[in-house]
Amino acid sequence: MSTETTPKPVSEVWRPELTRLPELTFGRRLFRCFVRGFCRLVVDICTRPTVRGLENYPRQGPALLVMNHLGDPDPFLVLGYLPEFPESVGKIELRDIHVLGWAMETLGIIWVHRGQADRRAIGATLDGLRQGRRVLIAPEGRESLTGALEPGTEGAAFLALKAGVPVVPLVLTGTETRRIFGNLKKLRRTPVSLTMGKPFVLQGEGREAVREGTRQIMESLARLLPPEYRGVYSYVEENNA
Repeated sequence: MSTETTPKPVSEVWRPELTRLPELTFGRRLFRCFVRGFCRLVVDICTRPTVRGLENYPRQGPALLVMNHLGDPDPFLVLGYLPEFPESVGKIELRDIHVLGWAMETLGIIWVHRGQADRRAIGATLDGLRQGRRVLIAPEGRESLTGALEPGTEGAAFLALKAGVPVVPLVLTGTETRRIFGNLKKLRRTPVSLTMGKPFVLQGEGREAVREGTRQIMESLARLLPPEYRGVYSYVEENNA
């Protein structure tokens, strides 16, 4: 595996008092339904989506959904086509972006301070998993700079091992921001895809288990992706099962 040359981002904002597990009020559930419908409409108008593997989505019980992150359109495809609105982890910087920050706060986001020991975000995420919720996280820790998989950070594996929940890999293709908006300027719909793999459970304890779990998570994503999207995990062969 090749090494990464660009360091992962570190949040310059420190506002841990904003990090919490969202309460599932009636108003929040209703707003989430509206946003899911809106995202589905936008995806169907602006792209040509292909969705595979949703039978692997856990309908009951906790699970950690892990995904690659290609661009700003990712949430539209994910939220538009998943069977439900999962709890999501988002960088704290987004909260200060006017309407977007308001919408994310209203939806209920677990705010995280990237590159820092964010114990409140870890605690909120574990609380959600212990309550039986599904939680979505991007283990690369940022939008890919290369358009393909970057080395994974260890947070997802730590959470899955700590909570003892299954990991569900989910991958996207075609959702790079430049590609989507470039085609829209030409009145073209971009082919995009969402593929969900089978759940699996990580085993072990301690630092070595977290490192091994991170490898397993990232390789599970790579197996679901075409070769050009596998990045530093290009050694992984496609899962044809």
